[in-house]
Amino acid sequence: MVRKKGLLVRVAVLASVVFMASSAWAVTFINLATGTTGGMYYPVGAAMVKIWNENIADINANVQSTGGTVHNIQLMGNGEAEAGFMDHNYYSAYNGLGKWEDNPQKYIRGMVPLYPEPVQLMVAPNSGIKSVYDLKGKKVSIGAVASGTEVTARQLLNLAGIDPDKDIKAENLGVGDTGRAFADRLIDAAIMMGALGQAGVVEATTLGVAYLIDIPDEVIKKAVSQYPYWFPFTIPAGTYKGQEEPIKTYAGPNIIAVHEKLTEDLVYQMTKTLFEHKEDLIAVTPQMKHMVPENVEQIVIPLHPGAERYYKEIGVLK
Repeated sequence: MVRKKGLLVRVAVLASVVFMASSAWAVTFINLATGTTGGMYYPVGAAMVKIWNENIADINANVQSTGGTVHNIQLMGNGEAEAGFMDHNYYSAYNGLGKWEDNPQKYIRGMVPLYPEPVQLMVAPNSGIKSVYDLKGKKVSIGAVASGTEVTARQLLNLAGIDPDKDIKAENLGVGDTGRAFADRLIDAAIMMGALGQAGVVEATTLGVAYLIDIPDEVIKKAVSQYPYWFPFTIPAGTYKGQEEPIKTYAGPNIIAVHEKLTEDLVYQMTKTLFEHKEDLIAVTPQMKHMVPENVEQIVIPLHPGAERYYKEIGVLK
């Protein structure tokens, strides 16, 4: 009888182990690729994975600091990330344009529209820079390597007739490093791409070591006419310390994209829970007020079926 009881106990323990193992196998791991820690993507991404982990069963989501959009696309293509923040460059990546010429990244699927990201041209007070055309010969931060900012910065310089490889002294600095470089007087200017209020811009303008200048009208017109994702944008006066006038520039929308391999049910839940807990994201940055379902029409690549299901369910897509 004792042997039989012991056998039953061992069988029960084994069954429990098998059950737990099978449950572990059912967990879906989501790595959310974001951006540098000084930007907006990383803190917003940290809030998103918290929402997913607390509200979706059988998910284990983590946030990863990265170089930005280009790096995120690379991570998704290599199977090292399942979701990622992406600026307007997702359009070029999906369609095999620019940096991705003849190498379209067709696995990218749209999930959630976020907020507009303007190009922000910052200069040091004693740099003598009054316009983008004055950047020739200057030390200019053009964003971290493999970031959407770097692609955007190079594009802006080319639109202005400046060769980013020959006409400037380019520095590949992330958002936080750019702010510190201004404080240490290591750079003359920076081309930033991201949400209003990102840490590196706030730091530099608050310390008075940098300020924003307009993008010339003719450059804005070139950008908007040549690329389908740009639109004219004005940074309101008072957005940053010492900024008494509105700043003319251009902007593009950013999104959360996911890999096509994720299941429809999971992406449906991921999309739904973000909108249901939008206030938690607004607490990170007021920019997340712009995350509205209706803006899904601004996403110019195919949606993931799970996201599409959510938008149809709430009536913003037919």
